[in-house]
Amino acid sequence: MLSQKIVVLGTGTMAVGIAAGFIEAGMPLVVLGRSEEKAQSALSDALKLAQTLSAQALPSGVSQETGLMSAWDNWTSVAWVIETVSEDFVIKRALFEELDRRVPAHIPIGTNSSGFPISRLAEGLATRSRMFNAHYFMPAHLVPLVEVALGADSDAQLGEAVCELYRRAGKKPVLVRQDIPGLLANRIQHALMREALDLIDRGVASAQDVDTAVRYSFGFRYAAAGPVLQKEISGWDSMARASEEIYPSLSNTHQLARCVADKIAEGKTGMKAGAGFSEWSREQATKVRENYDQRLKAAFDVLKMK
Repeated sequence: MLSQKIVVLGTGTMAVGIAAGFIEAGMPLVVLGRSEEKAQSALSDALKLAQTLSAQALPSGVSQETGLMSAWDNWTSVAWVIETVSEDFVIKRALFEELDRRVPAHIPIGTNSSGFPISRLAEGLATRSRMFNAHYFMPAHLVPLVEVALGADSDAQLGEAVCELYRRAGKKPVLVRQDIPGLLANRIQHALMREALDLIDRGVASAQDVDTAVRYSFGFRYAAAGPVLQKEISGWDSMARASEEIYPSLSNTHQLARCVADKIAEGKTGMKAGAGFSEWSREQATKVRENYDQRLKAAFDVLKMK
């Protein structure tokens, strides 16, 4: 499988991060874009990023190619095609219609869409059984998880094969067997965020204290064990007793938290705007982002040693 090509469609930030991961894993890669210039630039950036993922030199003799998305047609030895184009349904749907016609039917095709279900993108297409969501998390070259989601007509056995490809590439894939909003990780993340923001809204804790509570309690433990394994360790009986008291009081609102809605109305959308729950100078934002990337890289390095 490592000798087979990966085709990445797109030249943006996600495409570069995804491509870097495959390059670092020693897989032959093809980057396709709307222009040869953009494809070459994306591949160059991916190569630089891949160098940061390992203290060792990148595998030698592994081919990397670029080309025009509309013209490239060499599907020999291709194992996986993943598109990362703009998050626009019309654009993605048109691309999937083209891929349905052009890509040999035995080659699986994925989308990195964070908003559009693969069932909808592939609806009515002749080869929709080989189409999947393959959802990465930013930064794609560092965050290990890839959610491989089945659509209504996706072949589950082929989905397992895509997961195995990702394992060979050093990722941590999960097979999501239902094409539901948010897939797996984002549903869990949003459930946590809803409760966290509700606590801020009710004046129970500040935004900074919420972050501290998560990072240095169960968030700290989650780096070593997920929520299910952690309760296997500590015992489900104690969790069940606590749930009787806590569950009835948890937020179940269907509306955006007032504290966030107010921030957005004020234009305080986070670091990019210079303010969110905190004020951010350009220097402060740069320092925090660099620190964030360094922490992720340290965690990535530890994971690779296992």
